[in-house]
Amino acid sequence: MRTDHPRTIALTGASSGIGAAAARALVADGHRVVVVGRDPDRTARIADELGIPRFVADLDRLEAVHSLAADLRREVPDLDTLVNNAGGLVSHRSRTVDGFETTLQRNVIAPFVLANALADVLTAAQDGRMVVTASLAHRFGHVVLDDLDGARRPWFGGWRAYGTAKLAAVLLTRQWTQRTGVPAYSYHPGLVATGFGADSASMRLMSFATGGNYGLSPEAGAVGLVRLAGDDVVEERPGTYLDGLNAGTLSREARDDRVGAALWERLAAVVPGWN
Repeated sequence: MRTDHPRTIALTGASSGIGAAAARALVADGHRVVVVGRDPDRTARIADELGIPRFVADLDRLEAVHSLAADLRREVPDLDTLVNNAGGLVSHRSRTVDGFETTLQRNVIAPFVLANALADVLTAAQDGRMVVTASLAHRFGHVVLDDLDGARRPWFGGWRAYGTAKLAAVLLTRQWTQRTGVPAYSYHPGLVATGFGADSASMRLMSFATGGNYGLSPEAGAVGLVRLAGDDVVEERPGTYLDGLNAGTLSREARDDRVGAALWERLAAVVPGWN
């Protein structure tokens, strides 16, 4: 759907999957899109295809997150929409150079730092907005404030950590809206047939068993994200979690703003330079 009011949108995780599909759809709808990706070649390909700006940033490094925020502030001063779409399943325990478990940093800490570094830009915009890619997997997550890395819990191929990270993403999206006043939304795209979990044994088994014919196409998975990022008006109340195109059902923990507030304060205490 084309819009009468083009938005300026920074989209992370845009070099493949639903991120790339969303970038194509948003540009086709007349929006000004800036793509952000980890891989230089893939990011350049989608940017060159669409004729739009690109930034390369490895969100597993907080130094790169801060540099990205500074670059966006300088080079995209009219930014009014941030889409924190980058993330993913990490099947083996590992830590980033910053000392955080990789799933936690990639899905929670990096988006938290980037959103807060750009909060004043989005607040100053005429119709600032943020969108976060979450997951139905939040339902099997559980936030343990003194064990955010999940070091004391079984790994289960990274799925428990992933579910907890997506639970945190939902909770922090609600908190971010309440604390900044900028409308923010979390979004579950559905089971999408992309490179998600490429190093996961369970995802490889699913792909083998179905001949790769499982789940939605990236274009179908991106439909709700495109609507939230690009529509002139989002009817849902800020802080809403959407499953596809409709308001989704949150777990009890995901609805508990006391947990969200405690998680925010915990991250603010342990993440250097978070704002």
